[in-house]
Amino acid sequence: MNGQETIIKLRAGDENAFSDIYKRHWRQVYNFTRLYINSSAEVMEVVQEVFVKLWETRERLDETKNLEGLLFIMTRNLIFNRSRKSFSEEAFKIQALASMENSYNIDAEIEASDLKEHIDKIVSLMPPRRRQIFRMSREEHLSRKEIALQLGITEKAVDRSLALALDFIREHLPLFLIFIGL
Repeated sequence: MNGQETIIKLRAGDENAFSDIYKRHWRQVYNFTRLYINSSAEVMEVVQEVFVKLWETRERLDETKNLEGLLFIMTRNLIFNRSRKSFSEEAFKIQALASMENSYNIDAEIEASDLKEHIDKIVSLMPPRRRQIFRMSREEHLSRKEIALQLGITEKAVDRSLALALDFIREHLPLFLIFIGL
């Protein structure tokens, strides 16, 4: 049976003609698809799609056209559409992740800002000298030695004040952390 006869029979719905086309051409479709898609499972999906599409459009086939050329065009288009869809899905995933990350960053910034504000309130409740030493250490980033020199006290006194300040913060902070859900 030649190519024109096979296409005429296929147009008439002859399943044997379709089976013959499949047996003769599936390997060509497979090998061509394999050039563009690495996954064997995806390659087989494309091969199946090509032949399903061939069957579904059989009534519109032109027996004067080259069947191999038609299969090539169908395969190329399916690969292209699949690649475009895959690219669109990847772009969407990247955009969604970026959006989620931005949302998370905003939430984290708000929580950090709230936490800093609450710590500032706790620090304001400390005795003046302890508050001063704590702020010099944490906000001005001075060393224990620099604080001791500026205030005319020993480094040990600075250490003790910082330890008491941190204990005071730890004591008052848990309620706030529960409130904001940390």
